[in-house]
Amino acid sequence: MATPHLVTPLRLGGLGGPHLALIQERVLRQLARSRVKLGKLPLHKPQVYSLTEEVALRLGLMLRVLAPMRSRDKMMACVMGIEEMGREEAAYWLGMALHRRNPQRVLAALRLLLQK
Repeated sequence: MATPHLVTPLRLGGLGGPHLALIQERVLRQLARSRVKLGKLPLHKPQVYSLTEEVALRLGLMLRVLAPMRSRDKMMACVMGIEEMGREEAAYWLGMALHRRNPQRVLAALRLLLQK
């Protein structure tokens, strides 16, 4: 386990509405790799699943990067760039986005790099 200090689930980011619909298939594919089945979920009881480190890295980074974005074309460019990243690169960027004083600058830099 790469994060033994985490004893409860940690929320890294969220996405909803049409922006989630844009990447929904890709997110479900990532979750399927970790054997997460989102069939009939109870409405009032949160479900907890174990994800592989690689899937958690990519999903966390993807949600953090895409949350403030509005351009669908730029969002898809970022998603494809994150999916092509190696595990170490994704871990680097997510670590920078979580542990820096001003994470918005880090995320803006990553968005700029991924859109080219």
